[in-house]
Amino acid sequence: MKSKTIANYLPFACMGVFLIIVQVLALLLTPQMVAHDMQAFENPQSVWNPILYMGLILLFTLATLFVIKLKLKWPFRAFILVVIWSTLYTVFFGLLTFVSTLDISIISSLLGAGILFYMDGTGYLISISIIGSLLGASALTLLVYKFPEWYVIDIVGVLIGAGVTAIFGISLDIKPTLVLLIGLAVYDAIAVYKTKHMIALAEGVMELRLPVMFVVPKHRGYSFLKNGSKKGERGAYFMGLGDAVIPSILVVSANVFIAPSAGFLNLPALGAIIGTLIGFVVLTKFVAKGEPQPGLPFLNSGAIIGFMAGCLGAGIL
Repeated sequence: MKSKTIANYLPFACMGVFLIIVQVLALLLTPQMVAHDMQAFENPQSVWNPILYMGLILLFTLATLFVIKLKLKWPFRAFILVVIWSTLYTVFFGLLTFVSTLDISIISSLLGAGILFYMDGTGYLISISIIGSLLGASALTLLVYKFPEWYVIDIVGVLIGAGVTAIFGISLDIKPTLVLLIGLAVYDAIAVYKTKHMIALAEGVMELRLPVMFVVPKHRGYSFLKNGSKKGERGAYFMGLGDAVIPSILVVSANVFIAPSAGFLNLPALGAIIGTLIGFVVLTKFVAKGEPQPGLPFLNSGAIIGFMAGCLGAGIL
């Protein structure tokens, strides 16, 4: 009986791990994205930024529902694959630049500063990162197109989630980020409980087999390619990528726009991470009952409360 209970909650634990990985990768990408001016908005302090963001989400939702209704799936899937490729390129560029910088620093410290000869300044470091990013993004996008099995969807989803989180985390100051999280939490609740169009959207997107969600099988032998779009009893749990991205934007924003600690993470950002995970645990209690649930009211609330607790702990108003 105990082993059965553990097995039932193991998929949720996996989703929690995905959430943590997205946040950690986003924090690693942040310095490189700041250095290369990859902000989505010119003025991070403008409250119009989250309003624009939410407006784009509404337009994308309407366009997706329209495409699903008219069965124009292939053009839409092609467009999303292009977006996936560009996001993966950004992620790989940030990661490769970060790793290359570490490698050069280690070699330089071992053999003396003279060996560096500022490879970065000659364009060598940037060229390697660009080539690696092109190859990595192209290979994974092709894999998603040719073989969108659940583990491919999850791996690419984690990378895309980290990239989007980092981009918008460095683009939105604290106040606009809080406006975004509160606004999208309300919208998510209405879209699932009231209008229910988010459920129809999830059903339609599932058939496209794209990394816009996390897929965790309930049992061994599950295939997203064979069973992903079947109605009725499903063999996997699904979590939208936005449920990982939106609350994590506050984590990055807090770490960028509030004076960081001497380490990798400041206290408000750490509080947002812990709060998101607590919100996720509460969310799983409702999801385990079998009914569709909006994730953002739980996750965003946890992130905001955790962030505020971290601010209080750090003595920040």
